[in-house]
Amino acid sequence: MIKKADSPKQRILMIGNYLSSPRHNRNVWQALAERLTMVGWDVITTSSKESQFLRLLDMLADIIFRRKDYDLAQIDVFSGKAFIFAECCAGLLHLYHKPIILTLHGGGLPAFADRFPKRVSRLFSLAAEVITPSPFLQQSLSFFCNSIRVIPNGIDLSQIPFKQRDIFSPKLIWVRAFHETYNPELAIRVLSGLSAGFPDARLIMAGPDKGDGSLQAVHSLAAQLGVQKKLQILPAVPYEEVPSLLEQGDIFINTTNYDTAPRSLLEAMANSACVVSTNVGGVPWMVTDRYDSMLVTPDDEVAMVDAIKELLRNQELAAQVSLNARRTAELHDWSMVLPEWEMVFRKVLTDGNESC
Repeated sequence: MIKKADSPKQRILMIGNYLSSPRHNRNVWQALAERLTMVGWDVITTSSKESQFLRLLDMLADIIFRRKDYDLAQIDVFSGKAFIFAECCAGLLHLYHKPIILTLHGGGLPAFADRFPKRVSRLFSLAAEVITPSPFLQQSLSFFCNSIRVIPNGIDLSQIPFKQRDIFSPKLIWVRAFHETYNPELAIRVLSGLSAGFPDARLIMAGPDKGDGSLQAVHSLAAQLGVQKKLQILPAVPYEEVPSLLEQGDIFINTTNYDTAPRSLLEAMANSACVVSTNVGGVPWMVTDRYDSMLVTPDDEVAMVDAIKELLRNQELAAQVSLNARRTAELHDWSMVLPEWEMVFRKVLTDGNESC
């Protein structure tokens, strides 16, 4: 049974990229907004505009013209040009004396903070609370705020049944976006390297095309290495179809160059797939090498292939990693995560703007 929020109805403005086109995976903050609504919170989300310029204008317009419709605001914070969105929105919210919660995302934030410490300090000073799903970001940015709170990304375990795998085969799954950040070409190199010892190796790759040429590069490299027939490429899969996709493979490979707390990793672990991931950013804070995952050096196909081979040749190890992965994923179920968010929102509504 879903427990409703206390009366009177609490009102939140959630500011971030609420995009829904095929070019974008459904993100964790969209799920958070939906679940808050389900338990009785009055949630406004902004923005769903594709154009970055129009998206910023839409956010600012909602802050101004709907200021009587919300009591606090939550802003998703990323590095690079996206940081400007958070700065503009937080500055405007501050003028209206609205309490602000910042949620930190993206493996690039620590480097960005090193380059622009004054901007980061100024933004953090406007926040009543600073949240992140990643202990990595909590520690990396503690200089700017020593009270960053970790709330892990949530997943819906009821939609991801545990799959008991008795035999682990060289069927690989990759679920991210086709963008250089996620290094999809490494997946092709891994498939090629694995095929030498396991000719029945197969790879399914699923995700939206971000338009930076990565998808075309994947096709080109697959042709060059002669693994086209072992490769299946799918567009972005609807969120509700992800569990059935994950069941088609036994080993989930995460090839990213930067990461904080990838939900795709958690979903694969919930499905009990063996995760082999690059050891970057917040990933080693989420999982433990050789316990619930296998971690390898970034952009090193030999290391990733060797880790996969070890799992395939040591089925007992694979079975234990699989079981432990499910146990770790269970700590991220929405039934545990959502109450933490509600507690923070209520605290901010009660205490107001107490900055870092």
